[in-house]
Amino acid sequence: RRSGQYTMNHDHSKKTLDGASFDRSGSQDSLDELSMDDYWKELENIHETRGNNHEERIALVVKEPDEGELEEEWLKEAGLSNLFGESSGDSLESMVFLSTLTRTQKAAVEKRVETVTQTMRKKNKQHQIPDVRDIFKLQNDSKGDVCEGSGPSAVRGSENKDETQDGSKGPKYSLGTDEQKSPLEDLPSLDTDINLEISFSEQAVNLKDSSVDKMCKGGGGDTLLPNFRLPKDKTGTTKIGDLAPQDMKKVYSLALIELTALYDVLGTEFKQQKAVKIKTKDSGLFGVPLSVLLEQDQKKVPGTKIPLIFQKLIAQIEEATLETEGLLRIPGVATRIKSLCQELEAKFYEGTFNWENVKQHDAASLLKLFIRELPQPLLTVEYLKAFQDVQNLPTKKQQLQALNLLILLLPEANRDTLKVLLEFLQRVIDHRDKNKMTLKNVAMVMAPNLFTFHGFGSKTIEQSEFVMAAGTANVMRFMIRYQKLLWTIPKFIVNQVRKQNTERQKKEKKDKAMKKLLKKMAYDREKHEKQEKTPNDVDVPQGVIRVQAPHLLKVSMAIQLTEELKAGDIVARFLSQKSVQALKKEEVFLYEIGGNIGERCLDDDTYMKDLYQLNPNAEWVIKSKQS
Repeated sequence: RRSGQYTMNHDHSKKTLDGASFDRSGSQDSLDELSMDDYWKELENIHETRGNNHEERIALVVKEPDEGELEEEWLKEAGLSNLFGESSGDSLESMVFLSTLTRTQKAAVEKRVETVTQTMRKKNKQHQIPDVRDIFKLQNDSKGDVCEGSGPSAVRGSENKDETQDGSKGPKYSLGTDEQKSPLEDLPSLDTDINLEISFSEQAVNLKDSSVDKMCKGGGGDTLLPNFRLPKDKTGTTKIGDLAPQDMKKVYSLALIELTALYDVLGTEFKQQKAVKIKTKDSGLFGVPLSVLLEQDQKKVPGTKIPLIFQKLIAQIEEATLETEGLLRIPGVATRIKSLCQELEAKFYEGTFNWENVKQHDAASLLKLFIRELPQPLLTVEYLKAFQDVQNLPTKKQQLQALNLLILLLPEANRDTLKVLLEFLQRVIDHRDKNKMTLKNVAMVMAPNLFTFHGFGSKTIEQSEFVMAAGTANVMRFMIRYQKLLWTIPKFIVNQVRKQNTERQKKEKKDKAMKKLLKKMAYDREKHEKQEKTPNDVDVPQGVIRVQAPHLLKVSMAIQLTEELKAGDIVARFLSQKSVQALKKEEVFLYEIGGNIGERCLDDDTYMKDLYQLNPNAEWVIKSKQS
């Protein structure tokens, strides 16, 4: 009934089901044999398509790192490379950064710095090697406050340094007492709330292996996935795309450290993979890096963030109807897919390709082929394994938290393309009554396309036994089901960014005061700033903010802050002005600029008084997202 390896795999999946030897966060009981069948069929289709591809793909080599190399790379990625090596003396910027970390995050950094410094001592490198205790001494000697968002957890790094070096377990923590446990964890009925104010790794330290914990592990079908929700945040929810690039860089570093800390606390190994660069195509559609595709597409459609061929294939599938039974599951004919591929390569950009020849199942097969043929996986070489390992985390809530952080770590092009894909998959599922494609079915069919990556050679496919298949399909289900939550930047990370900006501003002020040469410049600048501020700030009463719209209005608006005033009310008031009535509500947003944030686009439900108290030095500007 099946060709070689797939029959073997399919039989293995049956054995695993019957033997009940598999236990992974409820993956087993939530994925029945019928939907597993979809997974193996999809793998067979992929294998067939590859077999017909006359161009042999170059397998992407994933390099096994040397001792300490992984940790060194991790510190560079986290923006902390000046804690070691030749520039280790110049680590003031890193000290500011470290002062904003939670205890679990500091423990994660400390563990990696220790490994790197030990490796350097072994290799007897000539530059100065700081003692890890010295790096963190400054932090501990300070007031000992932890960044807002770390919570009152009783977290202690192990006193014994050798224990901290234990690679598999990571730092050991006390789990706190019953009294310290969040009241939310006591009530299973409230377990659907996702707390974004306290660091996820700190929450993990506090979470006991209790009855609540076990409840989180329950498997089941589509309906049994928890209905996770975000409690309302009065200072506004921050989505990916709301912050300025310089703050997003800080978010990336913090997300990497937080994810590592979370995995450390849960005793799961977190390893970034490293790809050795290979020669890739520098033009075309299939098998072209996302960055190259976007570069050529932006010449045709300036500002586009999603490859045009990807957008067109989705539009083509939707043009027919999403009610077609077996959509995404039933493949197009392999030989026809191959010839369509060649024709698209030749005619797509010239606009001479005839889309009427493309059947709906063909377009779906081409979409999946596009994802598989990317020279590096959509979820990236660095983090593909980390995405797979999400299935190993103890609770569904922790799985969701890890996915949230992983999405923040993806490059912008990958993240934007993944978002469009997940939104499309949800639209397919919305028609499940007609197309028979439930969340489970869609996840089963799409998982092999995102997780069994050709670049790692055929090894991945041969090892796709039931555990891995069910696990990756579950991760796929989570990404589709909770996509709106996953594109949120946790408040504790935004607060850490605010604190970093505040600390940096303090440090800059201090530096200026200390350097005589800069005194004159600082004086002139302050004088200039005072002159600039005078016309605006004069006669501004207490509790009033000035809202500017430089591209749209000549004068600023004075707005009285009240308990109930929201960002959406200010935008509505602005739009009611006669001179701007041509604008639509969805075209303009209120921004918080400066103070302790670079720039942040506010959601309509942000309570302005609460936000003003959090950032009193900000300026308030109405503008479109483009300007």
